[in-house]
Amino acid sequence: MSNKLTTIIILGIAILSFGIGVFFYPSLPQTVASHWNSQGMVDGYMSKFWGIFLMPIILIFMYGIYFIIPKIDPLKNNIESFRKQYNTLIALISIFLFYIFILTIAWNIGKEFNMNNFVLPVMGVFIYYIGHLLKYAKRNWFVGIRTPWTLSSDYVWDKTHKIGGLLFKIIGIITLFGMLISNYGFYLTIFSLIGSAVFLFVFSYILYQKQNNNQ
Repeated sequence: MSNKLTTIIILGIAILSFGIGVFFYPSLPQTVASHWNSQGMVDGYMSKFWGIFLMPIILIFMYGIYFIIPKIDPLKNNIESFRKQYNTLIALISIFLFYIFILTIAWNIGKEFNMNNFVLPVMGVFIYYIGHLLKYAKRNWFVGIRTPWTLSSDYVWDKTHKIGGLLFKIIGIITLFGMLISNYGFYLTIFSLIGSAVFLFVFSYILYQKQNNNQ
């Protein structure tokens, strides 16, 4: 995805979010549902203003982060080597946040539903794409599996990301079908992500030690 198209998507979604928020603002209660538990039921509330406009504000910050990261990373040339995938990731994050924003408004105007059934499939697609991106990511300080050992070695980075990419794709597929067991799908995703994070942390350490021992 090009830089120009990514900019259009992020800014377009941010502006659209503000417009939708302003349109629905008078119809919403003074306190709105803003957080759902692992069972897909509401367990947190916010004032109407922050409940509606926090997400659009976050999208504006996303726009700033999108431009800052490739400029301040000490290994910014490496980010440029997978810039298309990086751009797509930022665009998908923006779309995902906008999707959650729409679900939040829908709920608060009286359209009650099990949030997990709507969020888990989209999360699955997002996590799967992260797995795709990891295959292309080169060593940098912001995007990817960043452990002390992956950041210290291109060899460890590449091997860890090859395995990590496969794991995230598998987790993405698991999450995609999480709606079939909506009461447990969220837990399945979270435990899979935690397990993968621990495995990749240890894997990168062992790989780094082996590399040093062979030198």
